[in-house]
Formats: sequence, C-alpha cells, structure tokens
Amino acid sequence: MAVLFPLLAVLIWAANTVVSKAAAGVFDPAAISFYRWLVAAVVLTPLLARPLWRRRTELRPHLPRLAVLSLLGMVMYQCLAYYAAHSTTATNMGVICALIPLLGLLLNGVVFRQRIAPAAMLGVALSLAGVLYLLGHGDPASLLAGGINRGDALMLIGSASYALYGILYKRWAPPFGQWLNLYAQVLLAVAMLTPLAVSADSLAIPTAGIPLVLFAGIASSILAAYFWMRGLQQLGSERTAIFMNLLPLFTALIASVTLGETIHAYHWLGGGLILLGVSLTQGGLAPLWRRWRPATQST
Repeated sequence: MAVLFPLLAVLIWAANTVVSKAAAGVFDPAAISFYRWLVAAVVLTPLLARPLWRRRTELRPHLPRLAVLSLLGMVMYQCLAYYAAHSTTATNMGVICALIPLLGLLLNGVVFRQRIAPAAMLGVALSLAGVLYLLGHGDPASLLAGGINRGDALMLIGSASYALYGILYKRWAPPFGQWLNLYAQVLLAVAMLTPLAVSADSLAIPTAGIPLVLFAGIASSILAAYFWMRGLQQLGSERTAIFMNLLPLFTALIASVTLGETIHAYHWLGGGLILLGVSLTQGGLAPLWRRWRPATQST
C-alpha cells in the first residue's frame, strides 16, 4: 500500500526526535550532529560515489545552491534540534516540527510574495494561538514575563530553516535525481560540520550512543528519506505532506513510552490547534467540506 511509505517515514522521524532527546544525555550536540551525517555518507558512498563523480562537471555549477540547501536542511535544522534537546522535551520538539508546512507558507508569502488564501490565513492564526498556548504551558501570558524556553526557540529557528529548505529545493530543483541530490548534500553537510565537531568538548562515542548514531545516520537520514520519496512518487506532494501532521502525535506517544515524558492537557490543546491550522493551510479540510456541503444544501 502506497500510504505505508510516508507513514513509515514520519514514524521514523518521530522516533528520531526522541533519539535526539535521548542523545542529549550521552553526546555533545556538535559531535552527534557530525557523526549522524558521517554515518550516512559512509553508507551511501559505495552506492553513489561513482555516479556522482561521473557527473562532476554538471554538478559544479549547482554546488553553491546545494551548499545552501545542505546548510539549511541538514546543518541548521538537525544541529539546532540536538542543541534544543538539552532544554526542551521531545514532545515539544515534535509539536513545533508540525509548524514546518505553516512556516513554509509564511515564508513563501513574505519572501516570495505569494498570495495567501483566506482559509490559510485562518490556519496561520489558529496555529499561532496553538504555539503560544503550548510554549506558555497553558498560560500564553506567561511568555511576556518569562520569555520562550531556549530549546523551544531553537526548534522554531530550526523548523523555519527547514521550511525555507523545502521552498528552495522545489524552486531550484537540482537535476541529479533524489539520491544524488541527497548524497551531495550529505557530503557538504559533513564538510560544514567538521569545524563544529572540532570545537566539541568531546568526540567520544560511548557504548550507549552507538545505536543512537546508527539510527540517526541510517534510519532517519536514509531509510526515511527513501520512504518519503516513494510516497511523493506514488501519492503526490499534497497527499504525502498531510502525513507530517502525525509527527507530533507519534513523537508524544514514543516519548511517553521510552522517556517517561508526561503528556499534559496543554500539549493536546496547543498541538490540536497547530494541526488544525496546518490542515487548513494545506487544504486538508477541503475534501470534508466538499462532502458536507451538498448534504446541507439538499435539506
């Protein structure tokens, strides 16, 4: 079934959010940021090094754009998530990640002057209310006094960078196929993260950290990417994107079981408002509206 591909991808990414939180107690964030993409590069190199080398002349003019994509999607987003995990919960991280489609809509409107539909504007307002409710732990007014938690702020910045990554990737459309595009960005990420890794307090990989690195480097960086690309191929981008709405739910459930995180009422309410807003911005409620409207008109 085609729906299994994006479903598995989102499930893996949710688990990786929990892995990021678990890694906070084991790794220096600079170290795991580097090792994650190094593992992905080691796994992909035997399969893709020759094809990439054969197209090196074609690749050269696209390197600046691929470097920007790598910086936004692999260095900033993932690296900030590892730093955020030191001062926020995996549940909060998953809910904030659900904002990525909404942030993409806002960036498209502000940066590229694309018109935002009225339903999407309503979605923006609902999601913003959900974010404030979540970050204020059920009391948005407290944000005026105490400000936003550092980890939540880092996740917001990281999510914005990934939203911009998605916009630019679609606009620039590097012409090398999904796997070569991914491999080139992975290699660039390793190069860009090397100076950060050198600055880490420790590059040691403890025994408890080995499965975390392998999961992040193989399952999240390669397998989930493959499943997501298959979903895009078989279902289309709009139907596939809706599955991202499941990320905060999966993350909260996995974090509750594995890390013992408590899911509070403000998580459900704030997360629900965010998901409702995202659904409106993506047109996810349109099929329901179309099915409901004729029935009401016939009565």
